[in-house]
Amino acid sequence: MADSDSGYWYGTDADARRRRAVELLQAFRLYRASEVAMRRRTRDSMAMGENDLLTLRYLLKAERESRLVSPAELSRYLGVSTASTTAIIDRLQKSNHVERRPHPTDRRSIVVVPTVETDDEVRRTLGAMHKRLLDAVIDMTPDETRIVIDCLERMQHAVDEVEPSHAEAQG
Repeated sequence: MADSDSGYWYGTDADARRRRAVELLQAFRLYRASEVAMRRRTRDSMAMGENDLLTLRYLLKAERESRLVSPAELSRYLGVSTASTTAIIDRLQKSNHVERRPHPTDRRSIVVVPTVETDDEVRRTLGAMHKRLLDAVIDMTPDETRIVIDCLERMQHAVDEVEPSHAEAQG
């Protein structure tokens, strides 16, 4: 008979539930570390900073949705000052990743759009990785998919409920 405390047989007691939960959280941490490393490699290969890459992803998504993006919207999305946003746009324009264009209905405004070359570069850089991610989950059953989605949503809510530190709240 196996010792229930050995970890070999997982029962339904609270300790077994806790071990499974810890194992799952560790798997999430390892995935997150891999994702962070992938993003760093992507930034390095494209010679960009984090906010530059976030800007491109946001602009490419907006383009797919046929939405126009102003510099002020980018500032809000990135959580940076308008001066920082201007510097980001300047860098991306200089490297031919974005263009500033007049707003089609507001003569006083401009919009920021990704170039065709940017879309091609992002697809070349990330296409194989996106295919591997899709391949990793494509054979999941509808029930397995629902379980993972529900788990990720619960994790998201848990993370979203984290309160800022006392110092951040005062600053």
